This record gives sequence, C-alpha cells and structure tokens, in this order.
Amino acid sequence: MQLTLSELTAAKRYGILSSLVLPRPIAWVTTLNEDGSVNAAPFSYFQIMGENPPLVVLGIGRRPDGSAKDSFRNLRRTHEFVINIVTESNADAMNLCATDFPPGTSEVTALGLATEPSAVVKPPRLSVAPAQLEARELQTLLIGENQVVMGELLVLHIRDEFFDNDKMRVHTEKMGIIGRLQGGLEGGYTRTQDRFHLQRQTHAEWLEKSKERPAI
Repeated sequence: MQLTLSELTAAKRYGILSSLVLPRPIAWVTTLNEDGSVNAAPFSYFQIMGENPPLVVLGIGRRPDGSAKDSFRNLRRTHEFVINIVTESNADAMNLCATDFPPGTSEVTALGLATEPSAVVKPPRLSVAPAQLEARELQTLLIGENQVVMGELLVLHIRDEFFDNDKMRVHTEKMGIIGRLQGGLEGGYTRTQDRFHLQRQTHAEWLEKSKERPAI
C-alpha cells in the first residue's frame, strides 16, 4: 500500500496520521479569555522539542467552521499559557474540557475546576494536574490551515511525591500519565505503566557482539 498524502482530503490525512503516530502526549492548556476568565482545552499535537532553551510545540487545530479556537486566540493575544499534565485520575475532567462549548466560554468555570496562581505567567494552573509547565510563546507558524505554536518552558510545578530531588528525575511510573491514540470518536487513550527497556550500547560493544553473530 502506498498513499500520496497530497491526493487525500485533510480529514482522511488526519485519520491516517493520528492513528499512526502515537501515542501522543496531551497538553491540557490553560489561557486567559479576553474577559479574564480561564480557558482550558486539551491538545494532542504536542511535544517537547529541545532543552536549551526548553522548547515545546503545540499544533492547535481550528473549529469545524475554520475559525480559530479560543486557546489559539488567547495565546496569540497574551503570549502566555500553561500546560497541565494529563493522568488517569484527571482524564475525565480533561475530556469534558474538549466539549464544544460556545466561543468565549470558560471551561474552568463551567466544570468547577479549581486553579492555582502561576509563578511568572498570568494564566493559572489546574489544581487537578500533578504537574504543570508555565510557558511563553516564542514563535507561531501559519502553514496552510496549520497553526503551530512554539513556546519556551519557564517554570515546572510538580507534587513532591512525584519528584526525586537528589536525582532530579520525575517518578513517571507513579504519575499515571496517559497518551492519546487515534483521533475522532473511535479514538482512545493509553497508559504509561506498561513499559519495557532496551539498553543502549556503545559502538565498541556493538563491534564485540557482532563477532559472535553468525554470518547470514
């Protein structure tokens, strides 16, 4: 099977790619609406892109009518946002934030979600998230219908029980973080507790082990 993506509709491309490139982490983004209320929306076109400086990229889709979503408008207006980490324990609340509320609606107010003030940005953090990342927009690319936001991560908030201060490592296995699978109504989520490890080897180790492999 070979598919030329340019010959497919955008909807078909979305269905194929979102069921192939996975699992995808979920950014539960809080921003400020024009009236000061808090918008909260999940996006699974999301990834960390570097550490010096720490970069994050968000792909924020449009509404069915082609208009920009509140999160994108808010982010472009204020240049600030918070990424709240999604886990099994807060997945239901995250999913409710994906409801197609009318533009300008505060999901935080509608759903009664508690918030906490951020350290350096104005949008608050969601209390239900065990970790949150404050961020500032650096650059936004508009490529076709794609709205790609690149931001710099400024401050990490994480509950003490999920962080090893001596090793400077997150206890990922304790957090129950989830990822997004296929998009659309048939989509689903995956847990991160079921894992396996592959030890990386040096080139010298590879050379040594290659001597033991039988010739093909």
